[in-house]
Amino acid sequence: MSIRTLVDTVKHTEALSVPARARTIPHVLSIAGTDPTGGAGLQADLKSIGAQGGYGMAVVTSLVAQNTRGVRSVHTPPSTFLDEQLQAVSDDVTIDAVKIGMLGDAETIRTVRRWLPRATGAVIVLDPVMVATSGDRLLASDAEDELRALVPFADLVTPNLPELAVLLGEPVATGWEAAVEQGKRLAASTGTSVLVKGGHLEGALECPDALVDASDDAGTVSVVGGTRIGTRNTHGTGCSLSAALATVQTRTGNWHQSLLIVKKWLRGALERADELNVGQGNGPIHHFHEFVPGPIPAPPPEERPFSEQVWELTTSHRLAIETLGFVRALGDGSLPPEQFAYYLAQDAMYLRGYSRVLSRASALAPSEAEQLFWAKSALSCLEVESELHRTWLTGRGQSPAQGRVTRAYVDHLLAASANAGYAVLVAAVLPCYWLYAHVGNALHSQWIGNGASPDHPYANWLETYADPAFAEATARAISIADSCFAAAPPADREAMIEAFGASAWYEHEFFDAPTRLDLRDSAKLP
Repeated sequence: MSIRTLVDTVKHTEALSVPARARTIPHVLSIAGTDPTGGAGLQADLKSIGAQGGYGMAVVTSLVAQNTRGVRSVHTPPSTFLDEQLQAVSDDVTIDAVKIGMLGDAETIRTVRRWLPRATGAVIVLDPVMVATSGDRLLASDAEDELRALVPFADLVTPNLPELAVLLGEPVATGWEAAVEQGKRLAASTGTSVLVKGGHLEGALECPDALVDASDDAGTVSVVGGTRIGTRNTHGTGCSLSAALATVQTRTGNWHQSLLIVKKWLRGALERADELNVGQGNGPIHHFHEFVPGPIPAPPPEERPFSEQVWELTTSHRLAIETLGFVRALGDGSLPPEQFAYYLAQDAMYLRGYSRVLSRASALAPSEAEQLFWAKSALSCLEVESELHRTWLTGRGQSPAQGRVTRAYVDHLLAASANAGYAVLVAAVLPCYWLYAHVGNALHSQWIGNGASPDHPYANWLETYADPAFAEATARAISIADSCFAAAPPADREAMIEAFGASAWYEHEFFDAPTRLDLRDSAKLP
């Protein structure tokens, strides 16, 4: 077997290309044990996969009670449950790469080996976990033969020097050249590419990695150089390296190229490891050192309620209503009786149509409480209309025809009830409550402020404006509108504001019509 030594530095990785055939986000499955502190095992694998742009999945082989200072105990679930996990993933998800880590015992290894054909076409990376960084053993001694038998099923195996020696049944290499020779022998005997890692060389400042490519008949060995990082926080380095390699290989299709990319990332993760300050022993590496968090965004401005927004938007309508000749004359008692009679007649006709619209709101309401509210309001409209005829309109001669303002306003509301959803309909009917109550309160306060003279020609009418039941109903209608707005999508919110604005305009025209003959005969839409 010939050796081609390529002493590359990881700074050359920027020029490497990524094949177009690769999945945009590779699906990478980690089969490994756990680490509650997040530095090794499945937790480290998922971070590494994510850091390389992959979608990580996980199947648990062992539940490990460990921290940065050591392993306390290991619980291995039944192999039948392991098989169920594996089948659940492969039955549903296309797997692009598999990283195999801690397997624990012989039966676990056999279960994984039987399943591997289900991951057809996936990149398989085996990290033959036997001993933790702390020195605790993570593989039963009687499972070593099973682990050796698993190696040929992988595309790449990534042992540290003690693990490499166990796989070969040889003493641990004490020098770099001897370690590379062991890697070559393992690749030749298994047909699996081997990554020989120099991180366990005692006292060496250099920390090279050698990739023995078993797919190359010439037996090429590529060496990627590196220097040791001065940190004790190396927990999970092997797990992280193998998971990252599996992910990147799905894109490059070239182990040497993948190693250059991953080693650059791993060096940064080791250099920044101390920033994490996790645990009192050998802490984890910084998997996400390349991700710089942005500034914490300012909280969004507090959303204003619908009622607050539309009350502000319709200020001009409200002020215009307050200064109308009809409203001012009604307040000071100078309003001609004919104009008041016209207003009452139009109000009665309007209430008939308004009652139909409120009935529709009741039918659309999402809750029983709101259904009852709108139904009672519809009934109240009919009762008020009947009372108008009984107490005010009787004996005043023939009622005028329905004015065009009245007709246009009712048509606007009927259109909303037929074509719009519940939220928009609620917004459309609200001005009749709210603006009427607002104008009525102003007129009632004016009458009270002037001594509440019983000689005022419209005293009985002004007195009705102080009805607490109507004030309560208005508050309830506003509350319902606010709730609808809070739950509505943006398009419906815009429609609610538009519907309220149109109805507010009609309220102005309705109050103005009695004193203007032109508005009795015509009305333009806003």
